[in-house]
Amino acid sequence: MRDMAQQPARDGAAPALPRLGGRRSSYRERVADALRAALIAGELRPGEVYSAPSLAARFGVSATPVREAMLDLAKEGLVDAVPNKGFRVTAVSDRQLDEYTHVRALIEVPTVVALTGTADRASLEALRPAAREIVTAAAAGDLIAYVEADTRFHLGLLALAGNAHLVEVVADLRGRSRLYGLTALVEAGRLPASAEEHLELLDALLARDEKAVREVMARHLGHVRGLWADRTKDR
Repeated sequence: MRDMAQQPARDGAAPALPRLGGRRSSYRERVADALRAALIAGELRPGEVYSAPSLAARFGVSATPVREAMLDLAKEGLVDAVPNKGFRVTAVSDRQLDEYTHVRALIEVPTVVALTGTADRASLEALRPAAREIVTAAAAGDLIAYVEADTRFHLGLLALAGNAHLVEVVADLRGRSRLYGLTALVEAGRLPASAEEHLELLDALLARDEKAVREVMARHLGHVRGLWADRTKDR
């Protein structure tokens, strides 16, 4: 697992942490973002109890912001506080995952398809670095980096529609997801192919090809549902 801290703290300063979605800025919120990415990637497993000190040691940060961040995640329903022990990762049922996929498809497919006629080339090209980060992380088998870059890409793409509430709704759905199948794809060497869909989507948007954009988005969300359920053998 990639350390949550991207560089060591110096002279008591907090280490630099990844930022998701471009809006969070406090250290506590960045710790929460990194923990959320670990949850989504399935590296923190449902039903297991994790203490703040153990997570802090695992990710290379201090225990206090981890404890505060986990309390934030508890408010979101992603973990439950266990007195004198730590935090238990909440489980997500297949029905919930199906509902998340359905809502995401209703929101994201038409929104992204509409961008073929409204998004300017510069704004779309600005997302290419994140798409390439997804591919790089997939090739390296770095699941947390994959989730972080994937989040930046998709929320950044949706933000081009100019509806901040829509972005918040999708961010919440993504935060509640669990991509248990990522590990299986890494082991099978198939994650890079899935990652390439982000570049394929960008190219279709730049070509103003609505049919291709719709097809890639539908296929991509279908893959995501398979990842959530760890149903990757037939994909």
